[in-house]
Amino acid sequence: MTYPLEGIPLSEHEPVLRTAEELGYTDAWTAEVNANDAFTPLAAFATWAKNTRLGCAIANIYTRTPTLLAQTASALADLAAGRFCLGIGTSSPAIVENWNGVALEQPVARMRQTLAFLKEALTGEKMAATIGPYNIRGFRLARPPSAPPRVYVAALREKMLRLGAAEADGVITNYISPDDARKISAVANDAAKAAGKEAPDIACRIFVIATEDENAAQMIGRFIVSGYLTTPYYYAFHEWLGRGDALAPMMKAWQSGERQQAVGLVPTRVVEEIFVYGSPEACREKIRGYCENGITTPIMNIIPTVREPTGQREQCIAWLEKLAPR
Repeated sequence: MTYPLEGIPLSEHEPVLRTAEELGYTDAWTAEVNANDAFTPLAAFATWAKNTRLGCAIANIYTRTPTLLAQTASALADLAAGRFCLGIGTSSPAIVENWNGVALEQPVARMRQTLAFLKEALTGEKMAATIGPYNIRGFRLARPPSAPPRVYVAALREKMLRLGAAEADGVITNYISPDDARKISAVANDAAKAAGKEAPDIACRIFVIATEDENAAQMIGRFIVSGYLTTPYYYAFHEWLGRGDALAPMMKAWQSGERQQAVGLVPTRVVEEIFVYGSPEACREKIRGYCENGITTPIMNIIPTVREPTGQREQCIAWLEKLAPR
């Protein structure tokens, strides 16, 4: 499950995490956009949940120095020994460039350099490396973790999927359908095999709209698709997945500044494919479809259908229970 849940302050998640463990949930993952950062919630979760695997999906490698990333990962690996997964990604131009004023340049090369640095730094070795604008000399972690965390790479298209599968422990993707999972898992598994490695863990954030109402789900899904899949990285991702023609009218309207028109041009089929909604049984069945097609860590993200915090809280808790493993 993705945390924090909407409508519930981070400070009130201790009973939520404990309930989730009792219900059979294995993992707690964070996201990092414009609310909490990727790491702070996990520090609290490490003390509240004693058996849950903890992960971030994802921490931005452009808005942190490599040494700070290694220090933070080491601290969390110490707090949750053997349970922490470090998910890292290049994020998007909107977040990196528009919000943080950092140039998002050569993402694949930057990720490869960051991965190599983290692997060595987390062993406690003295480091020298050049990563993007950072010329690192003489850095050594004073408290390297006894069990280095598994490292995952946020990956959409082929180059990053291959990099993560070959050089990290797993990959993380999102906004896909169960059928898309076949293509993604095939690329990742082939890359791992070519590198002489075991099949990677393939994590996927799966967005669950908390409703059985088809019209409500379509409305919310269209707003999300028009806001997210019109960004350059995600639009190119869905072109690669084969949705370019279906999404082209929406993209044209969005780029022309016709935002409301763009929302209306989101195909019904796209919302049906990449979101989960409906009865709990239907939701669980679709989530099983992701797993059957190669997703090894399904990470659900509950999207409430109300704006008022109390209602969001009630919906999220109810759906946490409805979606519990059976």
